[in-house]
Amino acid sequence: MTKAGDMTVSGPLDEATSRALDDLVRRHRAAEGVGMQVITMLGGRAETLLRRLPAEVRLNLEGATRRALEIAADAAARSRSRVPDTSDWLNTALTTAMGAVGGMGGLPTAMAELPVTTTVLLRAIQGIASEHGFDPADPAVRMDCLQVFAASGPLERDDGADVAFLAARVSLTGASISGLITRLAPRLGAVLGQKLAAQAVPVLGAAAGAAINWSFTSYYQEMAHVYFGLKRLAIESDYDHATLVEEFRMRLGEASDGLQAQRP
Repeated sequence: MTKAGDMTVSGPLDEATSRALDDLVRRHRAAEGVGMQVITMLGGRAETLLRRLPAEVRLNLEGATRRALEIAADAAARSRSRVPDTSDWLNTALTTAMGAVGGMGGLPTAMAELPVTTTVLLRAIQGIASEHGFDPADPAVRMDCLQVFAASGPLERDDGADVAFLAARVSLTGASISGLITRLAPRLGAVLGQKLAAQAVPVLGAAAGAAINWSFTSYYQEMAHVYFGLKRLAIESDYDHATLVEEFRMRLGEASDGLQAQRP
């Protein structure tokens, strides 16, 4: 569907836009696969990880996640005037090292490491937004960066079904960063709970922490490239954002069907 003034006309995507969408689908598929090595290493399934956490920790996950996001939103924004953006691989290396430290002491050190890693993740997402031409100082872009956390975590396997975050638009009328954090905290809390449980696995310790943080950082950076890549494509092409997201969903579904057909 292309725009012609205020009119919209249906038709196939042009070749350049089609190739760009296929690249974004490949990035999304790559992001979905980064957690599988961690699941294999842990010898369990993602949905069983939360059961390993003490009841008190499970009950306080949402509050801990909200505090981590609040710290991250403030610290990531303030750091932009002092520390330049870094590459994806350097962000991944940094959080991997932090995960190793967090995993050494089990759950207590993993809890202490959580807001630090969340800050680095959010700062990395802001850097990717800037890479795609969006200003992280803009309140709307800052909210977009937080919205990336609405994606499923790397330990989930939904075969592309959960891409609602790509189309989610948070109305800025009466909205705020704190309001968005409140909305995200329950969902992200469950995701980060899996991370904490994996880091608390006996014996594995630092290795589990490093692998988990590598997985999470790789995942959310890829998702940020998809999120802001779609927004940039809508600006540079003759197609509106909603049309591109719908086409993206369709191609992602086709890619998922193809992978399922190849499985024994």
